[in-house]
Amino acid sequence: MTNEDEPKGRAKGGKARSENLTSERKKEIAKKAAFARWGAAATHKGNFKEEFGIEVECYVLNDENKTAVISQRGMGMALGLGEFGSRLPTFIGGKTISQYVGHELGEKLANPLIFQDLSPGTNIPPQTRIHGFDVTILIDLCKAIIKAEADGKLIKTQAKIAKQAHIILNASAKAGIQGLVYALSGYDRTKEEIITAFKLFVQEEAQKYEKEFPTELYEEWHRIYKIPVPQRGKPWNFKFLTIDHIYYPLAQSNGKILELVRANKAKDGDRKKKLFVFLSEIGTKALRMQLGRVLGIAETSSNQEEYERKIREIFGPQKDLF
Repeated sequence: MTNEDEPKGRAKGGKARSENLTSERKKEIAKKAAFARWGAAATHKGNFKEEFGIEVECYVLNDENKTAVISQRGMGMALGLGEFGSRLPTFIGGKTISQYVGHELGEKLANPLIFQDLSPGTNIPPQTRIHGFDVTILIDLCKAIIKAEADGKLIKTQAKIAKQAHIILNASAKAGIQGLVYALSGYDRTKEEIITAFKLFVQEEAQKYEKEFPTELYEEWHRIYKIPVPQRGKPWNFKFLTIDHIYYPLAQSNGKILELVRANKAKDGDRKKKLFVFLSEIGTKALRMQLGRVLGIAETSSNQEEYERKIREIFGPQKDLF
């Protein structure tokens, strides 16, 4: 290189600085330059479909906070607001709920994040622009809905929306505090563990809104075991019957009952089932199936010996009940 070709002044200083930069620093500078030019882009992309049965996309962005995002339509679908979440804008803009949403949350909902989608199987953002929300906004919206419910401001047709808000909020809180303890303890969870834990919390919350145990089953247990009907409450024996004949076989099924539930769902072809229905059913449908099987056994048994023999034949060895 001749003296004429050598960089001078600022260019010379810039070249020197560039040569002194580490590869990590160069990547950081390039990333910031791309962000300034193109805006936020997804670095990771997922979907609720495989695990939760609905087409709701989620993302992690390349901004400084690594924002976790749920698609705009997914926000509405999560709360059961119409097909593809179509009623979300109408709902949050309504005279009643808008008072509980408030100005700050309302502004966030009115101005979704716009970012570049991620090309399938690559790390290259395509030209497609996605509208979505920081997923924590869903939690804030759930809180607003629950406050409106507590004040008696929701109409009858919005009861399912409030129910779903409770499920999402409580399950997320439990998953969050569990994750914090794991992080502080240095325990690194796998993807499967995180999803499974959240499902369990969702199921637990969903079941609070369901009256699952049929009266007929209790009546059959009274008959078969010759247990007097108390004036109040249920006999203490029912606790052990419930554990051993309902929950124990479910726990020992190694996922077979849940797989059967999923197979039935897939066979129905109902791919557009709303999230609040799915969250309630996937956690409770297996329980309902087990209850139905036990009730059928009880109704066809003339006495305790016959009933327990059938239980053993179908579900395997049982513990001594009394």
